[in-house]
Amino acid sequence: MSQDIFALVEHIEGQVSESSFELIAMARRLAGQTGGKTVAVVLGQDVDGITAQMGAADRVLQITGPSVAHFVPTTYVKALAQVVADRTPAVMLFPNSAIGMDVAGGLSVKAGVPLAAYATDVRMENGKAVVTSQIFGGKLNAEAEVNGDTALVTVIAGSASAAEGQAEGAPEVETMAAPEADDRISFVKLVEPEAADVDITKEEILVAVGRGIGDGDDIEIVEELAEALGGAVACSRPVVDAGWLPKSRQVGKSGLKVKPKLYIAVGISGAPEHLEGMRDADLIVAINSDPKAPIFSVADYGITEDLFDVVPAMTEMLES
Repeated sequence: MSQDIFALVEHIEGQVSESSFELIAMARRLAGQTGGKTVAVVLGQDVDGITAQMGAADRVLQITGPSVAHFVPTTYVKALAQVVADRTPAVMLFPNSAIGMDVAGGLSVKAGVPLAAYATDVRMENGKAVVTSQIFGGKLNAEAEVNGDTALVTVIAGSASAAEGQAEGAPEVETMAAPEADDRISFVKLVEPEAADVDITKEEILVAVGRGIGDGDDIEIVEELAEALGGAVACSRPVVDAGWLPKSRQVGKSGLKVKPKLYIAVGISGAPEHLEGMRDADLIVAINSDPKAPIFSVADYGITEDLFDVVPAMTEMLES
């Protein structure tokens, strides 16, 4: 068993995700506890530009070849299963994203190693990884000691500082040939999202609506509040899934990450996936009739009254 901590670097079209730098920061902290090294794992073809950004890692393991030129989960799993077998890292960290969860789950089965998901914190105790994970939509935190020589962990965005995972420098680089492609799944093309009428990532004021609104026709009251504030309307995933607002308005892990000066969450319970996308807002106001809703864990101010009473009253006060 190695004492090293590995972190998967997630990148698309040459852009490294912010959560990848957060993983490097967490890996550095864990490596300090084990006495091992921080290893950034980069898969792809022509990834020297990605590797050059990994100055905060002690080493970079590049897995390169045509089969990993684009993300294909089964091929990533094949490559990383070999890494786990050969290197036996103490912990391998993944972003708790679509890519990270696809790979970590498959790798856990293929390599026969345990996986802890939705982690917000990881520490080492007596040579074992102790993981704090969110369960029941973020309403509870569960702590578990992961048995085995290697622990796989998917980490929720925002659980570490991205700035601490970024540094100048040239880490040692090791290159491995990628395995042959798994032909059960193949990359066809990357579909870019359609241009949006509003870029919610640039708005200073957002009023976000969730499933608590009940009906798409009632989103009008949220739009009126946003207009009175000089802001824009955003939403959680259930609103997009229902077809009430376009994908370009969605905040969260499978949507957009926003950092407005003011974020008002209307009828949003606060699932971990949504919190990932808005927890960095300067000021968060939550309106939800359920006092136990996870959204209140990140809110600066909270209102537990009926949104259909509160939102029109706020709009009326602003307009007057």
